[in-house]
Amino acid sequence: MSIRYLHAMIRTDKPEESHQFYTEGLGLIQTRRMDSEKGQFSLIYYATEKGAPEVELTHNWSDRSYISGDQFGHLAFEVDDIYQICEKMQSIGVTILRPPRDGHMAFIKDPNNISIELLQKNGSLEIIEPWALMKNTGSW
Repeated sequence: MSIRYLHAMIRTDKPEESHQFYTEGLGLIQTRRMDSEKGQFSLIYYATEKGAPEVELTHNWSDRSYISGDQFGHLAFEVDDIYQICEKMQSIGVTILRPPRDGHMAFIKDPNNISIELLQKNGSLEIIEPWALMKNTGSW
């Protein structure tokens, strides 16, 4: 089974300043951007080159400001079989915070309370039991 590191997510209330920092300062390139009118947020990705692991900046359009320590969101990994990795994590005592009930995405936390997003490689797997029935057991 292979796993590929995808990105780390940071929340920002300063998207323009952050863009300048990551592009002009660090020399990263903006690899993609998604703006959600419905969700009232933007996801902006930066990397050293296309295909490299990314920094995901999440800008929630509300007036919320972030204090030191609450900007970090999660690490993301692409996996070959999301059900298999979640079963493995459960077998070693890890709680699945957001089960892979859609066959595509799950969230767990590491022993340091860092959120880890697991994303199914190449889309979604067929929805299977017991994952389809599982509800969130916590927040991520």
